[in-house]
Amino acid sequence: MNTKQYTRVGVLGVASIATRSVIPAIISLPNQYKLAGIASRDSSKATTSARDFGCKAYENYESLLVDPDIDAVYIPLPNSLHYPFVIMALEQGKHVLVEKSLGCSLIEVQQMVELASARNLVLLENFQFRFHSQLATILKLTNDGVIGNLRSVRVAFGFPPFADADNIRYKPELGGGALLDAGAYAMKIAPYFLGKDLSVAHASMAFDSARNVDIWGGGMLQQSGGALFGHFSYGFDNYYQCSLELWGSLGKLTTNRIFTAPSNLEPELLVETSHGAERKVLPTDDHFKNILNYFYKLINGDASTALEYEGNIQQATLIDQFKNVVTTSSIS
Repeated sequence: MNTKQYTRVGVLGVASIATRSVIPAIISLPNQYKLAGIASRDSSKATTSARDFGCKAYENYESLLVDPDIDAVYIPLPNSLHYPFVIMALEQGKHVLVEKSLGCSLIEVQQMVELASARNLVLLENFQFRFHSQLATILKLTNDGVIGNLRSVRVAFGFPPFADADNIRYKPELGGGALLDAGAYAMKIAPYFLGKDLSVAHASMAFDSARNVDIWGGGMLQQSGGALFGHFSYGFDNYYQCSLELWGSLGKLTTNRIFTAPSNLEPELLVETSHGAERKVLPTDDHFKNILNYFYKLINGDASTALEYEGNIQQATLIDQFKNVVTTSSIS
């Protein structure tokens, strides 16, 4: 258990999500965190970012990870680099917040979780949407029976092609592809509505043979011991969608920014029943700050690391099942 007033955080890499969202959120929580350092394989980038954010620059990832003055690390590196640097961080006694997807395979995730558990360290996958208040509101409306008994769930998360043709998401050697980048969100949200006992009943994937990565796809998750199911679609060669639809016996609830609502956006829910349609405007919220507050609670023993270990394994298991049952079509 960390007994310090704040947790000293080091950041591996200067990815856009780090510099644009997570690092500013860390700095905004001075009672919980101190931004202690930023590392990059490009020392000039580390120096520039460290100067901008008022912390120490490290010339490589390893030098930050072995520094005893770092309590926890945030890892926004490409997917294929998560495993080696998460393992190194855990071996050095650091708590870890890591971008999704946690690993490129179920075996990788199992090994990371086993080490975190053995060392009594936090291993948190950075799905911020879990901590946006709109999800809690949707769960309450569903549990209160506003749309009756739930019948099915539909999720769509995808966006247009990246302007940068050299984007890491197009590189198979870096763990690229749409499943680990966008499809993973559907796996993560499904248990909130369908329960934990899930399996992949169908999977379809379009594979870009030129880039050697999957580009879009979808499938169905099925309760192993029940009748509920969820359809999902994802991709990054798509018209933008970020939607959740819950269809019940008495109505339907939909929202269109379930995963990516920025802190200045008031999310909107549409609830449709036989009595008519009601549009609910929800308050703004900052899910980056919220997940960091949760990370701090985990570090200090005020939330369950065991539940996160379980969730990490469940997520990786569903992605592994998807890969094993997928029907692939190549596109040029």
